[in-house]
Amino acid sequence: MNDAGMPLLMFVCVFLVVFSGYPVAFVLGGVSLIFALLGVELGWFPAAYLNGIYERTYGILSNPVLLSVPTFIFMGTMLEKSRLAEGLLKTIGQLFGPLRGGLALAVVFVGALLAAATGVVGASVVAMGSISLPVMLRYGYPKELATGVIAASGTLGQIIPPSVVLVVLADQIGTSVGDLFLGALIPGLVLAALFALYVVLVAIFRPASAPALPLADRGLSGRELARKVVTSLLPPLALIAIVLGSIFFGIATPTEAGALGALGATVLCFVSGTFTISCLRETAETTLRLTCMVMFLLVGSTTFAHVFRGYSGDEMVERLLVGLPGGLVGALVFANLLIFALGFFIDFFEICFIVVPLLAPVFLVEYGVHPAWFGVMIAMNLQTSFLTPPFGFSLFYLKGVCPPEVRTAHLYRGAVPFIAIQLVALLVVILFPGTVTWHLR
Repeated sequence: MNDAGMPLLMFVCVFLVVFSGYPVAFVLGGVSLIFALLGVELGWFPAAYLNGIYERTYGILSNPVLLSVPTFIFMGTMLEKSRLAEGLLKTIGQLFGPLRGGLALAVVFVGALLAAATGVVGASVVAMGSISLPVMLRYGYPKELATGVIAASGTLGQIIPPSVVLVVLADQIGTSVGDLFLGALIPGLVLAALFALYVVLVAIFRPASAPALPLADRGLSGRELARKVVTSLLPPLALIAIVLGSIFFGIATPTEAGALGALGATVLCFVSGTFTISCLRETAETTLRLTCMVMFLLVGSTTFAHVFRGYSGDEMVERLLVGLPGGLVGALVFANLLIFALGFFIDFFEICFIVVPLLAPVFLVEYGVHPAWFGVMIAMNLQTSFLTPPFGFSLFYLKGVCPPEVRTAHLYRGAVPFIAIQLVALLVVILFPGTVTWHLR
């Protein structure tokens, strides 16, 4: 073994320890420091290079863009406490109920709306699973379709802005959060439309699998339903317009818009009558916990990337990707297959912090692709990790609220067509970069 083999050995050690179940943030930082100190002792690693770890860590912790992470998490968690999802699902379910597949279409619609309002996958999946799944099963939806559409629609919070993943990706690849939000808007809506199209096709070709609500169970009259739709839709739409509009039109930075969204979510919770001190405390604790996780991962991944570069690992990755047959096409195929395969075993944040910093310099510098397009492509691919067994987080969230007759095998089978749809959406982003870069022309 010599210094040339150290980058590969670092990578292998990180994944071996990650798969053992040890916290990823500490794995990244710990393995990196061990390899750095070992390299200094063997004369393979410049000791002065270690000073860069402090400088890069301080740069992360003082990055104002990352202040939007806790504010967006707070906004989403507070909206979940306000029972926004419950009111939306019941009202939109009544609206779409007369259509074949109407309940499933309502789930997709509400999933997209919750994605834009909260961006919290776990909250969306649990809310829709608790409210919609029993109703769908009662009216004859197959377990696979019912669980698949709920789990998939809940993942839309990772691609439709505002999304914490997009904020983190913007930091990792060095681009504007606003550009990434605008770039992800059309692909996110296209993905939601593809989910809805799949439901419509099932309703056409297998009508027994996607029944309409019986007339006796549609409940509200036309006027009452119209009033409920307006009162359920207007508050989240207003919040979305304020938060995203202020970013898109340059009125506020993502950090400022996130703070405004957190305040707006608190006001909505108060107006809905669900605000309590306990609710505020739980929201703050959740925000603190998730923000700490993200920041520790950032520090660990920065240490890993710095030491990896100290061993010239970035040059090794560059030679690998540039040397693949097909040039840019070959590199894109390799990178996307790698991220998709890793999604079966580790979560999206871990992939984002370990793999993306190694891939980004090659694609952005050597191949000259646009950072916003690259970031949205990665985000679309990372989204599949929520549905790919055995560790798909959406599947875990949904399993926790499923009735006993719904087995894990039903969730896995139900996720398959939606994973395929996500890959189709990924292909659309790759083949038609204009769907992402339209706002930059």
